[in-house]
Amino acid sequence: MQSPTITSAVTQRQVANISDFRYSVVIPVFDAETTIAEVIRRTSAVFESRQCSYEIVCVNDGSSDDSWSVLREQARNNRNVVAIDLIKNYGQHPAMFCGLKHSTGDFVVTIDGDLQNPPEEIFKLVDKALEGYDLVFGQFKQKKHSFVRRLGSRVIGLLNEKIFGKPKDLKVTNYRLMSRSLVNRMCRYRTAFPYLNGLALKFSGPRLRANVMVEHCERQSGKSAYTPRRIAQLVLTILFNYSSYPLALVSVLGLTVSLLSFALGVFLICKRLLIGAMVPGWTSIVVIMSFFNGILTLLLGMLGEYVIRILNTVSDNSCYEIGEVCKVD
Repeated sequence: MQSPTITSAVTQRQVANISDFRYSVVIPVFDAETTIAEVIRRTSAVFESRQCSYEIVCVNDGSSDDSWSVLREQARNNRNVVAIDLIKNYGQHPAMFCGLKHSTGDFVVTIDGDLQNPPEEIFKLVDKALEGYDLVFGQFKQKKHSFVRRLGSRVIGLLNEKIFGKPKDLKVTNYRLMSRSLVNRMCRYRTAFPYLNGLALKFSGPRLRANVMVEHCERQSGKSAYTPRRIAQLVLTILFNYSSYPLALVSVLGLTVSLLSFALGVFLICKRLLIGAMVPGWTSIVVIMSFFNGILTLLLGMLGEYVIRILNTVSDNSCYEIGEVCKVD
């Protein structure tokens, strides 16, 4: 009897060996001169020990220290390292988006360049992905982030639930693995303000996401680039580029003001007819101004709703500019 033909990618993954795939590790680098060489060394050792085909794509996001010199040297000495230098600092998510677009692996893993995401945990994500998942997030046993960073993560987590439909039991982190098909869908999305977790959730099926427990280490040097200001910028990016909540809020506010002004107008007219007014003409002026200001606010909200949808449709995807790429052919 002839054996059945394997047709689905999920089934193919389940019967394949880890070494049958090529892996890409994308690392955004910002002021990581003292740690990035060790991250690359340990990441290479993890894949070499399993005899897997791999590449490490490091994106220097306008570092103010000597990170680019370190990356360039690493790329010249290791043919599996691709070093990309952006012309200025664009932020973690545009840097990672750049790395995704330059990756070639069947699976793409994103980790930080500060050794808080141990490379030795990568194959925990891979093992889970081979069960048939397109998106696997590392769930930290114990976070080593500061209070401000944890608070910001909580706020962003709530936005992920409301805007991208993230299940409450799914823990979203920057230590993630994505399948090539998911990465391709994400990279086709045109945006000047990429948010990786949001795009990953947007373009993955609800049943193809999973968590796996991983370690989270203390920062080896320096301090987090996620200051309260950057966290606020990320929250605003999510709100204004991936949702219409602010505009909907303004529309509701305009409608509320219109209703209140109408009620106020009825009250003032009744008062004018029954009691009289101290200043002739005051009632009509206040009623007209209140009503039409409310209507204008409502109309601006509605127009803004259309504008944001048009911007999302025609948005340019030039969220970064590359100064130099260094790799061994």
